[in-house]
Amino acid sequence: VPSSLGNNTHIDEVLRAADEIQDEDPTVARILCEHAYALAQNLDPNSEGRGVLQFKTGLMSVIRQKLAKREGGAIDRSQDIAKLQEFYKLYRERHKVDELCDDEMKLRESGVFSGNLGELERKTLKRKKVLATLKVLWSVIEDITKEISPEDAANLISEEMKKVMQKDAARTEDVVAYNIIPLDSLSTTNLIVTFPEVRAAISSLQYHRDLPRLPNTISVPDARNSDMLDLLHCVFGFQKDNVSNQREHIVHLLANEQSRLGKLSGNEPKIDEGAVHVVFSKSLDNYIKWCNYLPLRPVWNNIESLTKEKKLLYVCLYYLIWGEAANVRFLPEGLCYIFHHLARELEVIMQKQTAEPAGSCISNDGVSFLDQVIYPLYEIVAAEAGNNDNGRAAHSAWRNYDDFNEFFWSEKCFQLGWPWKLSNPFFSKPSRKEQGLISRNHHYGKTSFVEHRTFLHLYHSFHRLWMFLLLMFQ
Repeated sequence: VPSSLGNNTHIDEVLRAADEIQDEDPTVARILCEHAYALAQNLDPNSEGRGVLQFKTGLMSVIRQKLAKREGGAIDRSQDIAKLQEFYKLYRERHKVDELCDDEMKLRESGVFSGNLGELERKTLKRKKVLATLKVLWSVIEDITKEISPEDAANLISEEMKKVMQKDAARTEDVVAYNIIPLDSLSTTNLIVTFPEVRAAISSLQYHRDLPRLPNTISVPDARNSDMLDLLHCVFGFQKDNVSNQREHIVHLLANEQSRLGKLSGNEPKIDEGAVHVVFSKSLDNYIKWCNYLPLRPVWNNIESLTKEKKLLYVCLYYLIWGEAANVRFLPEGLCYIFHHLARELEVIMQKQTAEPAGSCISNDGVSFLDQVIYPLYEIVAAEAGNNDNGRAAHSAWRNYDDFNEFFWSEKCFQLGWPWKLSNPFFSKPSRKEQGLISRNHHYGKTSFVEHRTFLHLYHSFHRLWMFLLLMFQ
């Protein structure tokens, strides 16, 4: 496939699948080749790209060799869909897809493969190969159905078959990564998910009626129900992997704290209020101290009136902020400032029927906490770090982490507004001079004490040594 074609990856996948199933069903292979030709034609109708004309000519030659119908005859797409669907069923049954996935998962989680990694690798490669072919078949069926009327498409593909194809397409992603607790994937052998403390912790995070309804665009894995972190992911645009990591992290925190209070019993164990309060107090301890120091009223009016669900929601929000903060984690009071404003935005959104993106996180590409909240702060911190001349510049010439963090120790930090007022001098970047030296017009945000280096530091830093030598050799 020529690189000049924009979406050549999908064309390559279709042709690879056609080559894979050529011996099993030449007719289906021909349909896939025709679809690949149609994709190439749509991307470059005039064959202007480099190598496109040769590619189309060669592909058409292959199609004619495989062609089973009369030359020049009209293409009956409904027949193509029926053939693809029938082959999909046969291919799926022949390779025992469900059994193949279950066997690999059991082998992966049992730990017995440690002495036989070749067996696990063989099963994994086979699964990927089979599911990749099924995914191509499903994508081609989807594309072809767009060429016929919706009524005919509904008659050709049953809802049950459509669900099976969608389920297989979702399986084409590699095994869902997790650290200890498999929350986003089904597990048959990992016993940790059966512990009552873990089950109670997972249950405590689940969606409840006081939360606004999630939009239809938010998808949740079949292995679990929607929870608070899905809401925060929708509202603030946290990264998917960050949400998965913090979900597991919070479940660990709750389960560990619950295990200290005593073992739970019953078929549907519930997390203890005391365990939630301990996790809440430890996680938001710095935020509470920050509010008391300024002084500032926290986002809640009275901590005693907070429900268990509200405490967990704040804990989830704080850890999602921390997990995506990058180097801004070195500004703990800066994180408190961010948490304070995001929590206030969340309070407003909680009053609505359906969750919607927070105004502070809306970007041109959608909703992104990283782009809209963290990146502006990270950018100025990185710019100041580049102003230290590899550590040789005077401390008064650049701002370090302490300078940025201590800016949030007073109420003047609220001059930054929310969303960030990037015009504020706090976000001013140092400018580079012509001779390669870096300078700045002002030192906004420096601490009250600025260390100046002089030759006297040689005495001050080692004054005890000089005194010792003086006493010894007098």
